[in-house]
Amino acid sequence: MEMRKYLLFITAIFLGFIMIACSSDSNGSPEDTEDTNSTPDNEDTTESSEATNSSDDVDTLVIGLDDDPPQLDPHRSSAAVDRQTFQSLFNKLIDIDEELNYVPELATDWEVSDDELVYTLTLQEGVLFHDGTSFNAEAVKFNFERMLDLDLSSPRQSEVNLVSEVNVIDDYEVEIVLSEPFAPFLSVLTDRAGMMVSPTAVEELGDDFQNQPVGSGPYEFVERVAQDKIELTRFEDYWGEIPAIENVVIRPYGDEDVRITNLVSGEVDLVNKVAFKDIEKLEEDPNITLMEQDSIGHQGVHLNTRTAPFDNKQVRQAFNYAIDRTAITEVVFHNGAVPSVSAFAPPSWANPDFEQPHADVEKAKALLAESGMEDVSFSLMIRPTPEEEQMAQMMQSMLGEVGITMEVEMIEFGTMLDKLDSGDFEAARLGWSGRVDPDGNVYHYYKTDASNNYTGYSSPKVDELLDNARTVSDQDERASMYKEMAEILWDDAPFIFMYHELDYKAMKSNVKGFKHIPDTMVRTHSIYFE
Repeated sequence: MEMRKYLLFITAIFLGFIMIACSSDSNGSPEDTEDTNSTPDNEDTTESSEATNSSDDVDTLVIGLDDDPPQLDPHRSSAAVDRQTFQSLFNKLIDIDEELNYVPELATDWEVSDDELVYTLTLQEGVLFHDGTSFNAEAVKFNFERMLDLDLSSPRQSEVNLVSEVNVIDDYEVEIVLSEPFAPFLSVLTDRAGMMVSPTAVEELGDDFQNQPVGSGPYEFVERVAQDKIELTRFEDYWGEIPAIENVVIRPYGDEDVRITNLVSGEVDLVNKVAFKDIEKLEEDPNITLMEQDSIGHQGVHLNTRTAPFDNKQVRQAFNYAIDRTAITEVVFHNGAVPSVSAFAPPSWANPDFEQPHADVEKAKALLAESGMEDVSFSLMIRPTPEEEQMAQMMQSMLGEVGITMEVEMIEFGTMLDKLDSGDFEAARLGWSGRVDPDGNVYHYYKTDASNNYTGYSSPKVDELLDNARTVSDQDERASMYKEMAEILWDDAPFIFMYHELDYKAMKSNVKGFKHIPDTMVRTHSIYFE
């Protein structure tokens, strides 16, 4: 389709959606299992951009999240939004910096044996959990044994299931033994599997630990009121540099308009997500700082390869070449996203260097003719949000140009996940929040019969590359494997890679010290008011 036609179409769509009120964030990931879009009853919806810190309280940082974290135990968590609160409550064994390099946290150093089976960690001394329990090698052993305990049914179990032994060498040295080489292991320790909880609190509280979390982070838990707030206060015995701000209050705002209104009015100091339609407005507000960063997630469409019409490779390829990714990123996301060809975002060392193909209507038509199928039609599941609807309408028009009819089914997020798990779908618009190591973005999605392989895709060559990339420590060699895999996945098209979102964090202009890291997490430790 010529760009002139697109511009006419795009203009019509855009004008139509100006009048639609936004009610939730645009992109789900299989991790975002709590998508209630609920809003606290006490929201302030005034729109004064003159406001300063809420209640003029420079000792309290108020954070607006896109949802209420359903789980405050990192070893039980399965929702992406949980991780935002965890950054304040818990320390990890290892963290990452702005360039996705591994940096010490509770582990000050680590060594990997020549056979890549034994990881020896040197631990930070003088660390206390919030209940006064000492952090040491025994605590590390306790945490791994807890995650591996089948009775806990921890989502972390699948991340650490190659750990066969945890041996205490001395108080501040621990040896973790794997049953087979696993190159992404250090990356696992930068997220929830690396977050250390207090053994004493777990033993005393049992299941109630999820409601009274005890970590060793810069802030300790005070109180939670569901769908209203989570209150934290500075941990005065913190082993590192004491945070400048005494208290943190985390409030859920499922409605993106209300979230931004509370930021602009001054009731909130910082928000973790910004609607793409609000980017320009916030950029122009002198009282707001808007920060932009590449993120490590990816977004697209799952195609069910087990059933018609997407059991036909040429139909999937026709879909792939019919989509004008640039138009979608410009119109729907106001250039707050970049077109994608793979699961590996720009910050990733596995990001392939093959050129982003442009939409090719004639090629898509030829592929559809080669498929031997006539009157190709399918239903796409989307979440009922304005951005999803707008994107679906654009895709509908693009596919229509090549002779594919697409119906749109708006569906609640949890129901969509259930349908994906059961294989009861034709296509679904869904993405993934991303992981530091590229393995975390592909293995469970494209390995035959893997847990998140919703498409039913199976390729012996991709399976081989996935397995081999896990056992090789050389990054360049692994990157070569992932590049080859990306090209195969582009050609087989079980998933239509569409775009990588940019991550936007918005805060009042007096909020300083925020470190914008591509994992999109809000780390409160370094933040201060000017």
